[in-house]
Amino acid sequence: MRLLHTSDWHLGRAFHRVNMLGAQAGFIDHLVDTVREHRVDAVVVSGDVYDRAVPPLAAVELFDGALHRLAGLGVPTVMISGNHDSARRLGVGAGLIDRAGIHLRTDPAGCGTPVLLADAYGDVAFYGLPYLEPALVKAEFGVDRAGHEAVLAAAMDRVRADLAGRPRGTRSVVLAHAFVTGGEQSDSERDITVGGVAAVPSGVFDGVDYVALGHLHGCQTLTGRVRYSGSPLPYSFSEHRHRKSMWLVDLDAEGGVAAERVDCPVPRALARLRGTLEELLADPALTEHEDAWVEATLTDPVRPDDPMARLTERFPHTLSLVFDPERAPGEAGVSYARRLADRSDQQIAEDFVTHVRGAGPDASEQGVLREAFDAVRADDTLREVAR
Repeated sequence: MRLLHTSDWHLGRAFHRVNMLGAQAGFIDHLVDTVREHRVDAVVVSGDVYDRAVPPLAAVELFDGALHRLAGLGVPTVMISGNHDSARRLGVGAGLIDRAGIHLRTDPAGCGTPVLLADAYGDVAFYGLPYLEPALVKAEFGVDRAGHEAVLAAAMDRVRADLAGRPRGTRSVVLAHAFVTGGEQSDSERDITVGGVAAVPSGVFDGVDYVALGHLHGCQTLTGRVRYSGSPLPYSFSEHRHRKSMWLVDLDAEGGVAAERVDCPVPRALARLRGTLEELLADPALTEHEDAWVEATLTDPVRPDDPMARLTERFPHTLSLVFDPERAPGEAGVSYARRLADRSDQQIAEDFVTHVRGAGPDASEQGVLREAFDAVRADDTLREVAR
């Protein structure tokens, strides 16, 4: 069976205020063409179809058109909700559109109930594990501790139990939306840390033939059977080195996996440039980036006049301007943003405690801060669900 694995469409999202709807429509065209050209037997979409719980109408129309086109090809599609989606909204009408070959899996209670598709060698069971927010699903899975590893492990126990009761030789595919250990993050993914931990080990998914992951925006292989497709389009400058693609996966009669990447059309290259304003304006080596979307970091010790206007004369698609003055050793002036870069909410809070009272929080106080951040994230998720 030939699968096309994609995820993280984020329909409705902009890129630094640039409307991406046209590029997203171009991706849907490419997806449909790929399904037709490569004789794909099933499409799997591993979450974050939309960028937010209540997407704009244009994004909903684009999604609706994609489903109609895939159904028109007669190719089954299995899809789960991600942490950006409203599971309830995305899952509306799931029972009805199942009949058209579009299988939406957004209810955590259904993790152990597969979509069964068949080829010449028998059944392939597709198990959809939508994004599992630990605080919201721990009761469903009967776990004491609300953590990502605990709820995913419990969901996979249901998958393995169902698979064990099926005829020998039944192959299996799991769709999941999670941060799995070994995956490389970018600035585009929403933080899903709970209890100070976001990642789960890939061993949680042992016992199935292929795991189609979503959440991280870079296409990557964790093991021969566990892969992220990544987002089809860039959504932050941290993705400037990404090769945007989908996985074309062949599942043989014994459950063996062969996978190749299918590149996605990207509307414009990304470039991160750094130097003084005069260096960026004069360097001939930067000619190749003149048509790219540019993030420019200026290192001038004193902020130059009209830097954006001058930059856009050479790089008309400059979208982000950052100031990071280079100073002599020992010279003060590190910016607040620079001091906070790459630090988590927990670390920033602990630094604040240290600054205020002269000593950092002890282990018990760190636990209180962690619980507070987890409660805020859970509350934000509940509000998204209720909208």
